[in-house]
Amino acid sequence: MENGKHISAREFVCAAGGGKAFLGLDLGEKTIGVAVSDLSGLVATPLKTVRRKNFAADMAELKKTIGDRPLGGIVSGLPLEMDGAEGERAVSTRFLAQKIADHLQLPLFFQDERLSSKAVERFMIDEGDFSRKKRGKLIDNAAAAFILQGFLDSAR
Repeated sequence: MENGKHISAREFVCAAGGGKAFLGLDLGEKTIGVAVSDLSGLVATPLKTVRRKNFAADMAELKKTIGDRPLGGIVSGLPLEMDGAEGERAVSTRFLAQKIADHLQLPLFFQDERLSSKAVERFMIDEGDFSRKKRGKLIDNAAAAFILQGFLDSAR
Protein backbone atom coordinates (compact mmCIF):
# COMPACT_ATOMS: atom_id res chain seq x y z
CA MET A 1 0.00 0.00 0.00
CA GLU A 2 1.32 3.42 -0.88
CA ASN A 3 0.06 6.49 0.95
CA GLY A 4 -3.31 4.90 1.66
CA LYS A 5 -3.82 3.40 -1.79
CA HIS A 6 -3.60 -0.32 -2.45
CA ILE A 7 -1.03 -0.87 -5.19
CA SER A 8 1.30 -3.73 -5.96
CA ALA A 9 5.02 -3.73 -5.29
CA ARG A 10 5.59 -3.64 -9.05
CA GLU A 11 3.38 -0.55 -9.42
CA PHE A 12 5.25 1.14 -6.56
CA VAL A 13 8.62 0.45 -8.21
CA CYS A 14 7.36 1.71 -11.58
CA ALA A 15 6.02 4.89 -10.00
CA ALA A 16 9.44 5.58 -8.46
CA GLY A 17 11.15 5.54 -11.84
CA GLY A 18 14.42 3.83 -12.68
CA GLY A 19 17.86 4.26 -11.21
CA LYS A 20 16.73 4.78 -7.65
CA ALA A 21 17.24 2.77 -4.52
CA PHE A 22 14.59 1.87 -1.95
CA LEU A 23 14.90 2.43 1.75
CA GLY A 24 13.80 -0.45 3.97
CA LEU A 25 12.71 0.18 7.55
CA ASP A 26 11.96 -2.12 10.46
CA LEU A 27 10.33 0.19 12.99
CA GLY A 28 10.43 -0.76 16.63
CA GLU A 29 9.76 1.02 19.89
CA LYS A 30 13.47 1.37 20.71
CA THR A 31 15.18 1.00 17.33
CA ILE A 32 14.83 1.56 13.61
CA GLY A 33 16.43 -1.07 11.41
CA VAL A 34 17.66 0.49 8.17
CA ALA A 35 18.44 -1.21 4.86
CA VAL A 36 18.80 0.00 1.29
CA SER A 37 18.51 -1.62 -2.12
CA ASP A 38 20.94 -1.30 -4.96
CA LEU A 39 19.92 0.99 -7.83
CA SER A 40 18.75 -1.93 -9.94
CA GLY A 41 16.33 -3.06 -7.22
CA LEU A 42 17.75 -6.56 -6.97
CA VAL A 43 19.51 -6.75 -3.61
CA ALA A 44 18.76 -5.32 -0.17
CA THR A 45 21.66 -4.57 2.15
CA PRO A 46 21.44 -3.89 5.88
CA LEU A 47 22.90 -0.51 6.81
CA LYS A 48 22.43 0.32 10.45
CA THR A 49 20.26 0.09 13.53
CA VAL A 50 19.29 3.53 14.78
CA ARG A 51 18.65 3.72 18.52
CA ARG A 52 15.54 5.85 18.89
CA LYS A 53 15.75 9.00 21.01
CA ASN A 54 13.32 11.58 19.66
CA PHE A 55 11.99 12.20 16.19
CA ALA A 56 14.40 15.02 15.31
CA ALA A 57 17.47 13.05 16.45
CA ASP A 58 16.19 9.89 14.76
CA MET A 59 15.70 11.72 11.43
CA ALA A 60 19.14 13.32 11.65
CA GLU A 61 20.71 9.89 12.17
CA LEU A 62 18.59 8.36 9.40
CA LYS A 63 19.58 11.09 6.93
CA LYS A 64 23.23 10.63 7.88
CA THR A 65 22.89 6.88 7.34
CA ILE A 66 21.27 7.10 3.90
CA GLY A 67 23.54 9.92 2.75
CA ASP A 68 22.95 11.22 -0.75
CA ARG A 69 21.56 8.00 -2.21
CA PRO A 70 18.85 8.64 -4.79
CA LEU A 71 15.76 7.08 -3.20
CA GLY A 72 12.58 6.14 -5.00
CA GLY A 73 10.59 5.34 -1.88
CA ILE A 74 10.38 3.78 1.55
CA VAL A 75 9.36 0.20 2.26
CA SER A 76 8.28 -0.19 5.86
CA GLY A 77 7.56 -3.47 7.50
CA LEU A 78 4.00 -3.75 8.84
CA PRO A 79 3.67 -6.04 11.87
CA LEU A 80 0.35 -7.70 11.19
CA GLU A 81 -1.19 -10.24 13.54
CA MET A 82 -0.88 -13.88 12.47
CA ASP A 83 -4.48 -13.77 11.17
CA GLY A 84 -3.65 -10.71 9.03
CA ALA A 85 -5.42 -8.21 11.29
CA GLU A 86 -3.84 -4.93 12.30
CA GLY A 87 -3.22 -4.63 16.01
CA GLU A 88 -1.89 -1.75 18.10
CA ARG A 89 1.67 -2.28 16.90
CA ALA A 90 0.63 -2.05 13.25
CA VAL A 91 -1.29 1.16 13.93
CA SER A 92 1.70 2.80 15.66
CA THR A 93 4.01 1.56 12.89
CA ARG A 94 1.76 3.09 10.22
CA PHE A 95 1.79 6.41 12.06
CA LEU A 96 5.58 6.53 12.48
CA ALA A 97 6.29 5.30 8.95
CA GLN A 98 4.03 7.98 7.48
CA LYS A 99 5.70 10.63 9.64
CA ILE A 100 9.13 9.51 8.36
CA ALA A 101 7.92 9.40 4.74
CA ASP A 102 6.48 12.90 5.06
CA HIS A 103 9.73 14.14 6.62
CA LEU A 104 11.88 12.61 3.86
CA GLN A 105 9.29 13.54 1.20
CA LEU A 106 9.20 10.02 -0.20
CA PRO A 107 6.33 7.69 -1.11
CA LEU A 108 5.64 4.86 1.32
CA PHE A 109 4.85 1.19 0.81
CA PHE A 110 3.96 -1.27 3.57
CA GLN A 111 5.29 -4.81 3.39
CA ASP A 112 3.93 -7.58 5.60
CA GLU A 113 6.68 -8.36 8.08
CA ARG A 114 5.13 -11.25 9.98
CA LEU A 115 7.89 -13.46 11.35
CA SER A 116 10.69 -11.48 9.63
CA SER A 117 12.71 -10.99 12.82
CA LYS A 118 12.20 -14.65 13.75
CA ALA A 119 13.37 -15.78 10.30
CA VAL A 120 16.46 -13.58 10.47
CA GLU A 121 17.28 -14.71 14.01
CA ARG A 122 16.86 -18.38 13.03
CA PHE A 123 19.22 -17.82 10.08
CA MET A 124 21.77 -16.11 12.34
CA ILE A 125 21.67 -19.03 14.76
CA ASP A 126 21.71 -21.82 12.17
CA GLU A 127 23.98 -20.40 9.48
CA GLY A 128 25.99 -17.64 11.12
CA ASP A 129 26.49 -19.06 14.59
CA PHE A 130 26.15 -15.53 16.00
CA SER A 131 26.18 -15.08 19.77
CA ARG A 132 23.04 -13.71 21.43
CA LYS A 133 24.81 -10.36 21.98
CA LYS A 134 25.88 -10.07 18.34
CA ARG A 135 22.40 -11.08 17.11
CA GLY A 136 20.90 -8.35 19.29
CA LYS A 137 23.04 -5.73 17.57
CA LEU A 138 22.34 -6.93 14.03
CA ILE A 139 18.76 -8.21 14.10
CA ASP A 140 16.93 -4.95 13.35
CA ASN A 141 18.90 -3.87 10.29
CA ALA A 142 18.97 -7.49 9.06
CA ALA A 143 15.17 -7.62 9.48
CA ALA A 144 14.90 -4.36 7.50
CA ALA A 145 16.93 -5.99 4.71
CA PHE A 146 14.75 -9.13 4.88
CA ILE A 147 11.58 -6.99 4.57
CA LEU A 148 13.04 -4.94 1.73
CA GLN A 149 14.28 -8.06 -0.10
CA GLY A 150 10.79 -9.57 0.12
CA PHE A 151 9.42 -6.40 -1.46
CA LEU A 152 12.05 -6.39 -4.21
CA ASP A 153 11.41 -10.05 -5.00
CA SER A 154 7.65 -9.52 -5.22
CA ALA A 155 8.13 -6.50 -7.50
CA ARG A 156 9.92 -8.60 -10.13
